[in-house]
Amino acid sequence: MDNKICGVHAVYEALASRRQPVERIHIARDAHSAKLKDILNLARERGVPVRKEERVILDRMAEGAVHQGIIAVASALEYSDFEVLFRSENPLVVVLDGVEDPHNLGAVIRTAEACKASGVVVPERHSAPLTSTVIKASAGASAYIPIVRVKNLVTAIDEMKERGLWIIGLDPAGTKNWTDFDYRGGIALVLGGEHRGVRRLVREHCDVLVRIPMLGNIASLNISVATGVILYEVVRQRAVR
Repeated sequence: MDNKICGVHAVYEALASRRQPVERIHIARDAHSAKLKDILNLARERGVPVRKEERVILDRMAEGAVHQGIIAVASALEYSDFEVLFRSENPLVVVLDGVEDPHNLGAVIRTAEACKASGVVVPERHSAPLTSTVIKASAGASAYIPIVRVKNLVTAIDEMKERGLWIIGLDPAGTKNWTDFDYRGGIALVLGGEHRGVRRLVREHCDVLVRIPMLGNIASLNISVATGVILYEVVRQRAVR
């Protein structure tokens, strides 16, 4: 299942970006839409074979995933090199400490790409792999934003510090509200996983901790929502400058 890309937007972006080579496309015989026509035209340009199938065949291939009448079979999406994070003059890196739900990882990738982040950093352990579920949840954004996998998150954070980035952790124990920090320089935002948040050792290697106030009875936001809240504050501040 890991080499299958399900859904109109995810397949289109995989073809358009060329980051993840598409080997072939399966499309339901009864599927018709303007976007599907765009995909077929793009597939023709790229020389990607297209097979028309009965919808029951796609249902079987998708193994329960929502495919919208189209599935692409592609090579595995590769992780990017660490150096790609520093190609921007003013890096904005999203560091994820233990996001294991593929839907959450895909949603974070989608928001990070929308905010023009330099890349998303994940650890080798305790992170969802780049499966078709992640790719679909990212709505195709995974084809555009670098995703870097590192052996040791603390070591990677320390290297980012040495290269001039401020490391900002998002944590309920933060000393500042998320809007009270200046994000206009090169930064890495560190966000924790679904259950335990940012781990103690990772938290201790952050330069500053910021918090999003929780005014109701719930103690925390979903990781993808929290990522959107803080990333768009970065976008707002940088746009003002």
